[in-house]
Amino acid sequence: MGSSQNDQIELDRFDHAILRALSADGRMSITELASRIGLSKSPTQARLRRLEQARVITGYRAEVDPIRLGRDHVSFVQVRLTDTREAALASFNAAVLRVPEIEEAHMIAANFDYLLKVRTHDMGDYRRVLAEQISTLPHVSHTSTHVAMQAVKDSGLAEMI
Repeated sequence: MGSSQNDQIELDRFDHAILRALSADGRMSITELASRIGLSKSPTQARLRRLEQARVITGYRAEVDPIRLGRDHVSFVQVRLTDTREAALASFNAAVLRVPEIEEAHMIAANFDYLLKVRTHDMGDYRRVLAEQISTLPHVSHTSTHVAMQAVKDSGLAEMI
């Protein structure tokens, strides 16, 4: 049986150390990374290449502070759909990908179908996005908004590695 991208791979303490180090500083040189994890440069490069090829590391990007960009208004939107057959879900998913203000979208097992994290400049901007984009997404029947007052923890996977 062939391997898929969803297959987990075995990670040892060096692999975890690489992931922790790069999660903190993705621009770290291979020499510094090798020094931090306690291996020489060649085995560190080989491990890094293996993690990239296995899609454990999916890319490198700059972390951008949304508050400094004036996008500090965060809302979580519960969305109920009129139709949850596969074609309707695929249509909704594809449309969500085209709305830049939707930062995250998760299909949920609850009394609603999706939970969206929406980031905008302010409440007025959010109301526009809700009315003109989210409410007009395919198969949307109902939305319910929860406005975040403060992000207490927003660290992603970095702490879990």
